[in-house]
Amino acid sequence: MSHGEGEGALLLEAQEMLAAGQSDEEVFAALAARTGNWGVCVLAVCLALGVPRTDAEARLREVEPLFSDFAVGEEEDLAIVLRFGHVFIVDRILEEHEERIRDLLGTAAGARGGYPGGLLAWFRTGELTKIFLYFAKTRFRDGRGSPPDFWAAMTAAGELLTSQDLPDHDEVTAGLERCRTQAAAISAK
Repeated sequence: MSHGEGEGALLLEAQEMLAAGQSDEEVFAALAARTGNWGVCVLAVCLALGVPRTDAEARLREVEPLFSDFAVGEEEDLAIVLRFGHVFIVDRILEEHEERIRDLLGTAAGARGGYPGGLLAWFRTGELTKIFLYFAKTRFRDGRGSPPDFWAAMTAAGELLTSQDLPDHDEVTAGLERCRTQAAAISAK
C-alpha cells in the first residue's frame, strides 16, 4: 500500500487490525505513519469502529487543526491526543430505562460539582454501572455541590440499576446501600 491509498482500502485494513486485537490508537498510528494521510486514517478508524460517517467527518473537522502541531514521525503522539479527545469513541444508543439511569447520573454529576473528564467516555459509551460505582464512593468535604441532590439522584439510579440482571449486582447493591445511608444521614441533619 502506498502514500496515496484510498479510504476504502484503509477502512478494510483498519477493520482487520481491530479484529486482530489492536487498539484504535495503535491502528491509527500504524496507518498514519505508513500513509501520511492522517485525515483519511482518522475516518478509516472511526468508520471501522462503527462511528456513523457524519459523526466521523465532524470529529475529523474538529481535530484537523491539531495536525499542524505534529510532524511526520509523531503519529503515535497524535494518536494519544486523539484518544484523549475521544475521537474514536463509539457512542452507545441507550434504551429508555438506561437513558433514565444516565440522566440520573448526569444529575448526580451536576450536584457533585462535576466529574473528571475521563468519565465523559463512560457516559458516551453507556458504562452506567462503572459511573454509578465510581460516584457511590464520593465524599463531600469541600462544601462544593449539593449532597442532598447528589445522594437522591444516586439512590434513584442505584434502584434502577439493581432492578436489572447485572454481572456486578452485589457491588451495585452495596453501592446503593451506601447511597441510601448517605441520603438518610443528610436528611436527618
